[in-house]
Amino acid sequence: MPEFWQLFRNTLLIGLYNTVIFFPITIVLALVLNEIRSEAYKRLVQTLVYVPHFLSWVVIAGISYVLLTTEGGLMNELITRVTGGEPIEFLTSVEWLRPLLVLQLIWKDAGWGTIIFLAALAGVNVQLYEAARMDGANRFQQLWHITLPSIRSVIVILFILRIGSFLDLGFEQIFLMLNAVNREAGEVFDTYVYRVGLQQGQFSYSTAVGLFKSIVGLILVMLANKLAKLFGEEGIY
Repeated sequence: MPEFWQLFRNTLLIGLYNTVIFFPITIVLALVLNEIRSEAYKRLVQTLVYVPHFLSWVVIAGISYVLLTTEGGLMNELITRVTGGEPIEFLTSVEWLRPLLVLQLIWKDAGWGTIIFLAALAGVNVQLYEAARMDGANRFQQLWHITLPSIRSVIVILFILRIGSFLDLGFEQIFLMLNAVNREAGEVFDTYVYRVGLQQGQFSYSTAVGLFKSIVGLILVMLANKLAKLFGEEGIY
């Protein structure tokens, strides 16, 4: 039972970080890309932010190791040479594991997550912006009163779908970043099922853990959908 609560706590915290930090960043990035007027420059920026999505988590973990290891890592080299401080154990620190997981997710998938938002932004009526400019609205006012309300339904639907996968954090990323030192802060249901279910052969126990994740995901989707309808949105059903 104590092991279950540790798994639940780690999964809940990492899922919360991913939802609270990652999801809004995709919206902000889409809004920034939408404001770029030069089509050539816009395509260049989109390409640069899309490319990391096609890298495997093995490559991402390898880059993280090269940058953050205490033995010759770029970040620690800068810390020791510029500030004269001691190297920081990013990869074996309990405190740094969860921020690193969120930063990796943002770098890899934030650009890819903007695609649907950019498609929604392309459908906003340009006459609304022209009317707002004639009334003296600045860029921020147009964004707040026209752009965001126009894509609110898309944001709500994607948020509900995001909530549904709240506990599904992705096995590969976390498994590659875990080690004996930071395991207490990073062991989640996915990695536990692999370690106990597959490596130790406890298939019935790991199946129960997977079923628990599915039930919690269903409950979260239903609650998020109900909340969306309370705020006047259609939801997903």
